Amino acid sequence: MSEIKVVTNILKANDELSALNSKKFDEKSIYVINLMSSPGSGKTSILEKVITKLKPEMKIGIIEGDLYTTMDTQRIESKGVPVVQINTEGACHLDANMIQDAINNLNLNGLELLVVENVGNLVCPAEFEIGEDIKITVLSTTEGNDKPLKYPLAFEKSGAVILNKVDLIEYTDFDKQRFYDDVRSINETVTFFETSCTKDLGLDELCIWIKNKVEEKQNASKGK
Repeated sequence: MSEIKVVTNILKANDELSALNSKKFDEKSIYVINLMSSPGSGKTSILEKVITKLKPEMKIGIIEGDLYTTMDTQRIESKGVPVVQINTEGACHLDANMIQDAINNLNLNGLELLVVENVGNLVCPAEFEIGEDIKITVLSTTEGNDKPLKYPLAFEKSGAVILNKVDLIEYTDFDKQRFYDDVRSINETVTFFETSCTKDLGLDELCIWIKNKVEEKQNASKGK
């Protein structure tokens, strides 16, 4: 019983900090994406493409979460956007407190879009709110179509799911229809995107959707 109480207290404290983060983002009309996936899905490559396509139209900030290295941050920095690195040093997820510390080192003034690239893990990141507007989960065709049923929480909590590396599907046994059916059995309202970074497939559609989400939040803020 005491272990359950400890876990409950941790999640409650995280939710309280997440609400504070969300309030700060809302005050500045910043649309926040919590980008989740397992390692190797290609989410950093997707993020690079999104930055390249949207940077001329809006001000973007990035928070990079990783266990130890700064390799992904170096890739994002080369795109010319502000980025803050969080090294969890073994922790399998980012939490609201880490995000609070990170935004203290990031100039939020004028930002319209903030993307938090979470630690590569399909389990823990979905459990911790960080103040985001939406969670997006990336899965690659090379990982297999069974992941939604194995790791349902990530797909249940996501507003969008990106199926990446669709150009490689013919070289795998990935069952796309089964994948869609399994995700919809968990989350009926999810939005799907199919992408390939090497072939530049589906990324324009993804960027248009993100742009619309950013504009919706800004318009809602103006209407208050």
